[in-house]
This record gives sequence, C-alpha cells and structure tokens, in this order.
Amino acid sequence: MKDRLHELVRWVSQRTGGSDAGQVTPFVVLLSVALIAVAGLVLDAGLAIAAKVQALGIAESAARAGAQQLDLYAYRTTGATRLDPGRAAATARSWLASAGLAGDATATATTVTVTVRRTSRTQVLQLVGVGGLNVSATATATAVHGVTGPNT
Repeated sequence: MKDRLHELVRWVSQRTGGSDAGQVTPFVVLLSVALIAVAGLVLDAGLAIAAKVQALGIAESAARAGAQQLDLYAYRTTGATRLDPGRAAATARSWLASAGLAGDATATATTVTVTVRRTSRTQVLQLVGVGGLNVSATATATAVHGVTGPNT
C-alpha cells in the first residue's frame, strides 16, 4: 500500500511539473483583491446609507423646528399662517449646530428647507485609498394651520 502511494505521488509530481509548494497563482491573488473590494463596497455603502438616513432625520427635525417660527403679527391681525423667514432659518441652523452637523437652511414665507452634509468614514475601502464617502440630505417643512391629514 505504501509503495502504491509513493508511486501515485511520483506520477502526479511528474504530470504537474514537479513540486508547487509555496506558489500562489495570480488568479488567487486577483480573486482575493476582488473579494475584499466587494466586501468593502457592501460594508461601506451600507454605512453610507445609514449616515444618509441619519442626516435626513436631522434635516427633517431642523426644518420642522424652523417651520414653527410663525410671523405672529400677521397671524394675529389677518389669521394668515406665514413664517418669519429670518427666525425660521436661524432656528433651523441652530438645530443643526446642536446636532453637530454642517448644513444650510433657507426659509421663505411658507417653507423651510434644510440641507445636511456629512462624510461617512470608510472601513474597508481605506485599503484602496477611499477615506470617506460624502452624503447629503435635504428636507422641507411647511407651516400649516390646523390638521391637514386624513379624516379632517
């Protein structure tokens, strides 16, 4: 039995060109790099999407806070629901600052629009030189009087 095993090893060694101990084929190297790249895209893209969702939530909150800044004189004298654009934008920017995020806030007499920008740090894609992915989210809130949803 031992002789047959040695004979088989000798035959395989002759057919394959000798010993290949310690050799790594370029295919394995390329396949490993490709797998790391795909894993990086999956992980880091997921983290970027999560950062975008969080940025959108903060933008919506800031816009709602700004939309509460009514022009009280106009509301009390005419009953018109109108924003004080300066105070609305300042309140939205203040909300962003308290959340620790950078962004823009603009307001008109009827709406507040907030845009949040942030960078999601990458975990795996740093290996190929991508240090972060930029994400942004924009939300708009409108000042309304009364309930305007279903069953009203």
